[in-house]
Amino acid sequence: MPCRSPGARFVSEKGRPRSGYGFNKRPAQVVETVPGLSVRLAAAAVLAEVAGNGQSLDERFAPGAGPEALSGLDPRDRALVRSIVLVSLRHLGTLRAALAATLEKGLPRKAQILEWTLVTGAAQILFMDVPDHAAVDLAVRAARRDARTTPFAALVNAVLRNIARRRDELAVVNDAFLDTPQWLSTRWRKTYGGEVAARIAMAHRDEPTLDVTLKPGDDSARPEGILLPTGSLRLTSHDPVSDLEGYGEGGWWVQDAAAAMPARLLNVQPGERVADLCAAPGGKTAQLASAGALVTALDRSAERLKRLTANLERLGLSAEIQVGDVLNFEAAPFDAILLDAPCSATGTIRRHPDVAWTKKPGDIATLAAVQAKMLDRAATLVRPGGRIVYCTCSLEPEEGEMQIAQLLRRNPDLARVPITAEEVGGLVECLTPDGDLRTLPFHLQGETPRLSGLDGFYAARLRRRENGV
Repeated sequence: MPCRSPGARFVSEKGRPRSGYGFNKRPAQVVETVPGLSVRLAAAAVLAEVAGNGQSLDERFAPGAGPEALSGLDPRDRALVRSIVLVSLRHLGTLRAALAATLEKGLPRKAQILEWTLVTGAAQILFMDVPDHAAVDLAVRAARRDARTTPFAALVNAVLRNIARRRDELAVVNDAFLDTPQWLSTRWRKTYGGEVAARIAMAHRDEPTLDVTLKPGDDSARPEGILLPTGSLRLTSHDPVSDLEGYGEGGWWVQDAAAAMPARLLNVQPGERVADLCAAPGGKTAQLASAGALVTALDRSAERLKRLTANLERLGLSAEIQVGDVLNFEAAPFDAILLDAPCSATGTIRRHPDVAWTKKPGDIATLAAVQAKMLDRAATLVRPGGRIVYCTCSLEPEEGEMQIAQLLRRNPDLARVPITAEEVGGLVECLTPDGDLRTLPFHLQGETPRLSGLDGFYAARLRRRENGV
């Protein structure tokens, strides 16, 4: 999955600074008789499609996609819809428990859609900087706008007012896994043990920070932030991304600190031929190109490659861009290959909480099969003595450690090149016993949640042997 886009949140989560992203004002021709109502209707509709029907949140907000309730909303309101949905997904288990505690007979059977109106209303009361009276009033009005939920408007009023009164009790979560689907928490307990799994689940509740990668050797001004030991800059400013210092000059790009590590592990040299397989949206391509490599950026999605092209143009970088499938890709052997394979993206739940509720257990086996084929193909595209870095933004061993172990058994021409602590900013906790990279959401965590955490990534570095050595 891609890192958080430089989009915006209009209303922040409670206890966290507002992201003061600028938006265009509502067009004069758009008239809303009840301010904020269209946003609440859209938030409930999007949440129903994502949490109820397993649709991707990013896809719901793509141009021309998503529920009808989103159409006609200006950028400011669309950003607020997204913010409400993100908070609702991040705390979905807690919100459902709060509703269960205040609904004596449960949800009415004939109005299951009512759940999403209640969830988004409760999210605003418990976890967002929205006045209680506004959250309750707009939820009631939203219920009255749908014939299926009109008879339950009084119930919505009573439930949400009760939640507001019991805020201190209902917002406190004692179960670390309450906001994690059971199949995922079971997997993480088995893989990492109960304590680590609980820390992963807890980290997913925090709103993530925004990290950027600085263009090497660029003297452009930098935005406000903290330089991390890995080399990424963690922003402390909450201005619009495009307004931050150095953006227009192409001095940096948005990229989670963990996502920036794999490309660095290739240690590319100026003039080397490097392939970035599954390249879009282009953060890793930019890293490789800025190191002086001659980069071929391959991706199946022509649409996503348009974004990659735009990013490179802003940064003043170049690469050979090709639309194509890794499994059918033909080229002369490369000096180095970066394979950021498609995966379950469970390592990005802190940024994309919809992943927890849209992915299914069977997805992991399906994706792992594709990853294995891609790895086998990548091994044929690198020259003897050349390097491969394989990575996924997944917490699941089938897409990481197990994938590489199986590859090395299949292909004796490949050898692991262990990663050192110095290469990852001294973060020894991010290295496996075999010398691979394994970041977890609570790594690099400080006392301030706004300045802590990493996406969950796995990366392994390999070398193709020369003459059997």
